[in-house]
Amino acid sequence: MPGDTERETERSASVDSDELSQPTSPLSADIPTPDAVCDAANPTGIVVWHRKHLRVEDQLAVSRAVADGDVFCPLFVFDPTFYADSGLACDARVRLFEEAVTSLDRLYAAAPPNATHVAATDSAARLADTLDSSPPTTEAVSEQPETLQRPDAPGLTLGYGDPVDILSRFVDRGWHIITMATPTSRYGQRRDERVRDVCGDAVTFVSGDGLVRDEEWPRSNWQTQITEWLAADQHTPGWDDHNTVRVSIRTGVTPAAVDRHFDVSPAKTQVPVGTHRAAMTTLREFTDRVRSYPSNISAPQDARDGTSGLSPYLNFGLLSVRQAHQYVADNAPSCRGADMFESRLVWNLHYSQKLVDWPGWTEQAVNPAFEDRNEAFHDPELVTAWKRGQTGFPMVDASMRCLKETGWLNFRMRAMCASFFTHVLHQPWWIGADWYHHHLIDSDVGINYTQWQSQAGLIGKPSQRVYNPRKQVRDQDPDGDWITRWIPELADLPSEFLDQPEKAPLAVQQECGVHVGEVYPRPVVDFEARREQFWSRYEAQRPEAARELRRPAIAKRASFSGGYSAARAIADKHGTVEADAPDGTQASLGDLADTDTATAETEGAAATPPQTNTAEPVNPTVTDPRESSTQTTIPTGAGRNAGEPSPDDRAAVSGQRRDSEEGAERDEERDVRSTGQTRFGDFE
Repeated sequence: MPGDTERETERSASVDSDELSQPTSPLSADIPTPDAVCDAANPTGIVVWHRKHLRVEDQLAVSRAVADGDVFCPLFVFDPTFYADSGLACDARVRLFEEAVTSLDRLYAAAPPNATHVAATDSAARLADTLDSSPPTTEAVSEQPETLQRPDAPGLTLGYGDPVDILSRFVDRGWHIITMATPTSRYGQRRDERVRDVCGDAVTFVSGDGLVRDEEWPRSNWQTQITEWLAADQHTPGWDDHNTVRVSIRTGVTPAAVDRHFDVSPAKTQVPVGTHRAAMTTLREFTDRVRSYPSNISAPQDARDGTSGLSPYLNFGLLSVRQAHQYVADNAPSCRGADMFESRLVWNLHYSQKLVDWPGWTEQAVNPAFEDRNEAFHDPELVTAWKRGQTGFPMVDASMRCLKETGWLNFRMRAMCASFFTHVLHQPWWIGADWYHHHLIDSDVGINYTQWQSQAGLIGKPSQRVYNPRKQVRDQDPDGDWITRWIPELADLPSEFLDQPEKAPLAVQQECGVHVGEVYPRPVVDFEARREQFWSRYEAQRPEAARELRRPAIAKRASFSGGYSAARAIADKHGTVEADAPDGTQASLGDLADTDTATAETEGAAATPPQTNTAEPVNPTVTDPRESSTQTTIPTGAGRNAGEPSPDDRAAVSGQRRDSEEGAERDEERDVRSTGQTRFGDFE
């Protein structure tokens, strides 16, 4: 990725000796303590509670606090819910997030100097006395990357524990709380409700992200509002315009201490550094090469460096969508790539808005007709083969291995693997969605789960697509560079057999030393048979799905945007040529319609903000969605779990929902699914 040299230098640097002098928290109690808050309470003012939106520019809560308060205290609380087995984030995403918090700490420390430390040594000592472990050794501290080193100047106040309890301590001392509203999942919603209940009028959630809240029909004028918000002036902290004093409480909590306490040990490679400098470098470098964006987003080998790389920074809020949009609009040449990227940012907002409109995306099928889709076919062996990249379908397996190793996939491969999981392996969508959410370093709750439901066909409205992973090899990796990179056991197999290794003649297998069924598995299912089974069941359920969509509540949550018409607008402006045009600036309308509408860096369709409540699909299909064969009779007993489940099977599996995946991955790593209220905790 761009900037790797700089980022590796940042990541490998050691903490200097100043870190050793800071009190270290073993994190066994809520911090800051009431005594520490008391020390900071004269005078009182405004607490800016950061969750996501980890920046000071274009951050409405910060601007309001600086403008309205005489004193303000920027606060971040490390919530133990998001760590260990109670969260769904891989260690690489946890580390990136900790780096982002540390980077925000430095931004505050570098701001104009009207700031002060409070909670002096005595308070910190009292805090340390309440904890139950000793400070780390010099060796332990030196192992922490420079990106987790705190500044000496007053920056963030760092807390640890239940955010509700900590915020209530500030409110009890007369402080007001202000925070940015953010799309969140079940745990985040319950936490925010508790904050409102406990803090009452002393807490304000401000909507500064362009999304529409607290309206019965938020989509009625959505396009206009989003367009105006993207074009509006950014919020600035206004340090020079106000005399607000910035307060920082030295609690003894540090990102490095939290990192050590939970033994965060990232194993993924090629992970970007979570700093604001890295975010801006990535944005500048992408803008410089934006002309080549359309031609480098579908093939996974090209997409690693061809997409923007901004999605982790947008997800955690080191950059706002508006900052990225305006920077590209102001600095990029007029070209298809710039228009496509700016439209992807609108898609980012579109999916965030969907989670705001209906939080059930993470738990329930949008269309009740599909609520139990594939539940009775759940097969832990097939799930494990998919997770490990051992399905016998090379494009799927290479993608899944890449996901686990790097925490990244381009959209086409994400969509293909999701389609394969639900439509070919016939497994419950939420298992795959949880797996993605655990491993993707850029996973956004709203985007990940809404796209999984869309790819799984749980809406009943757009044209449905079943990706053919063999065709994807021929189209996106004809020379086999991607496949052999991630499946080295196939490196010596001639490339003409990489779409179906099991079809290589035995003489060829013998000559190249690649014995399918030994060094690499045969296909775990019959693709054609499983695809036809899916289509048969899907068509049978469509009448019920259509009836559900006529219900206002279901139609509202399932509303889609005019992706095809937006893609057509780009094509009309820049021309439509073959996808492999030599100038690197064009893509076919089919590619625009078929690719990314999901990730924050996304690769997929819309020159103008999406329309809503239309019949057009988000991923409009220009070619036959089945990609090859015509409808055939479903072979009885073909593949595993063929045929329809019995009513008893449905009832049994439904009763095990959300619990049936335990143990499937114990030999590799922890089961990433949590249960109860913490299931979707992810730094919201």
